Amino acid sequence: MSLHVIVGHGPAGAATARLLAEQGHTVRVVTRSGRPAEPGIEHLALDATDSARLTEAARGAAAIHSCAAPPLPRWTADWPPLHASLLATAEATGAVLVMLGNLYGYGPVDGPLTEDLPLAAPGPKGRLRASLWEQARALHQAGRIRAVEVRASDFFGPGVTEGGHLAGRVVPRLLAGKPVSVLGDPDAPHSWTYLPDVARALAEAATDERAWGRAWHAPTAPAVPIRRMVDLLTTEAGVAPVPVRRLHPAVFALAALVTPLLRELRETRYQFDHPFVIDAGAWEATFTTRPTPLDTQLRTTLTWWRARLAA
Repeated sequence: MSLHVIVGHGPAGAATARLLAEQGHTVRVVTRSGRPAEPGIEHLALDATDSARLTEAARGAAAIHSCAAPPLPRWTADWPPLHASLLATAEATGAVLVMLGNLYGYGPVDGPLTEDLPLAAPGPKGRLRASLWEQARALHQAGRIRAVEVRASDFFGPGVTEGGHLAGRVVPRLLAGKPVSVLGDPDAPHSWTYLPDVARALAEAATDERAWGRAWHAPTAPAVPIRRMVDLLTTEAGVAPVPVRRLHPAVFALAALVTPLLRELRETRYQFDHPFVIDAGAWEATFTTRPTPLDTQLRTTLTWWRARLAA
């Protein structure tokens, strides 16, 4: 068993830390504020942009998992110094850098998304995401670090709350019998990556050297439109169906004027206006982690939300 350092304790970082601890690894989670220790998990308070302190925290680690998620409005300010520190720490310690990525770097694409597509995003956040991986890959190819990126589609599942498009703005409302408003076309096929599958993929990529040196799409169930996902959730929950309404573009534009998150999402509206489908065939042909069956995803997510709302 090995030491794994997790940078960030959002939904993905927390899920990955718990999974690695359950597997018997020693886990150290790095966040600015720290947290009380959990069974098998040490929480350390430090600024991860301080490469000297992060290097000290990661001495002897087999892997460093980059799971931090700066707020969208601060991406261009917060990501570069954090990523530079992660790269420097990976080089100084020899730990594998396991990057949790997303699909912004591709930009709008016709057809399923595959890892061999160019990173040709036209917007600033997409270009930034692409540059993070390109920097890591260049250092890997130069033999200075070992790096891998696991790219996921929109998160779905236990632990995903306000940041998810099928989470805090959807599940509590359908459980209460209220209409659901969504971005884009509610009938366009859309890929949802189940959060526990993200954690399992990150853990596997950290320990299998076949993964290193390239990007992979996380194992993801077949694409389902958000209207269909809402119907499946209400059926699984045993509640009456609810209307699913597209947020009118004019309403979205007005809301974006006063809501920073919506303002930032204008760059990636294309993901919801058209089919947005991830192809994870390369991962499934190489590794053991498979997408959790959709009925299990739905049942577990609803159980988690009901407990959260009851508390």
